[in-house]
Order: sequence, then structure tokens, then C-alpha cells
Amino acid sequence: MRVYKRRRAEALTNYKRRLALVKGGSDRLVVRKTNRGIIVQIVHYEEDGDRIVKTVRSSELSRYGWSPRCNIPTAYLSGMLIGKRFEDRNSELVLDVGLYKPIKNSIVFAAAKGFIDSGMRLKNGIEFDSGRMSGSHIADFAAKAAEERERYKGQFSKYEGSGVAVGRITERFSEVKGKIMEGKISEE
Repeated sequence: MRVYKRRRAEALTNYKRRLALVKGGSDRLVVRKTNRGIIVQIVHYEEDGDRIVKTVRSSELSRYGWSPRCNIPTAYLSGMLIGKRFEDRNSELVLDVGLYKPIKNSIVFAAAKGFIDSGMRLKNGIEFDSGRMSGSHIADFAAKAAEERERYKGQFSKYEGSGVAVGRITERFSEVKGKIMEGKISEE
């Protein structure tokens, strides 16, 4: 019987992948998904333990007029926000996906794409469908679900309660993206 290290047994750390990232010597862009949002961090390795240089939580997007969810547009905007806040523009970071499977068009890669689009450099090559980034897939699904009123109320009621119609999610995304790029915080 093989005994795993505690963090591996608790499904928190993949030591083989972590060792490869740490050996590279670059700071890491760490993207983690929670039940209610996205956390994007820039982490620097030190022998005593990792040091978090910068952190952005998706809940901070509400200051820009975006109602945060745990979805692709929120991840993209969170990645863009941390990229705009990071002072060291010359460094090239590496993406740390942790225990997530690297699946194209996933939340992790959406945050990485937002980071790259903010003018930062990432060693990993990122391919991402730009149509999904703005939330058009959510608006399309909501339009189909609107025909079935009960299903629509349950799935998209939080969007309607936040003052953003699901059908207008792409317009709101463009507005918030512009505010982040300009550095303007909304007073809404």
C-alpha cells in the first residue's frame, strides 16, 4: 500500500507538477475556482513558502459594474484586472492550473487570456474562443431557456436581480472591460 503525502491525499497538491513549476524559477499565475467566484493570484516561490504578490477576487468586479459569478466572462475580467494591477510588466509568468484538467475554453484559461490581453506575458500558449469570453454563450442559452419560463427563472434569476439582463451580458462585458483597461472604478 502506497502512502501519499497529506496534501496529495486531500487532493490539494500535485507534487510532480508543482516541482516542475518551481524548478522553472518564474513567478506563477495561479487561478482557482470556488463555488461563488474566481481567485487569481501572482505567486513567488521562496524556500520558506510561497509568497503571494498580488490577489484579485472576482467579487472586486462589482466596483466596475459587473455582477460576479463563477463563469468564463468573470474569469476573463478577473485575469485582466490582476494584469492591470501588477507593476512588474517585464516579467514573464507561468500558468499554474493546480489540480484542474487543462481543458480548452475553461475558466482557468479564460483568466489567463484576460491576463495576456491586459498587456502581460505568460509562458504558456493559450488558445481561447473569443465568443465565449464575452458571455455570448450564456445569452444564447438564456434565450433558449426563456421559452421555458420556470427553467429560466431558476437559472438566471440572479442575473435579473443584479440589474443586468442576461440578453445584455455581452454589452455589459464590453463596458466593464473598457473600465478595467482605463482604470476607472464605477460608483454604482
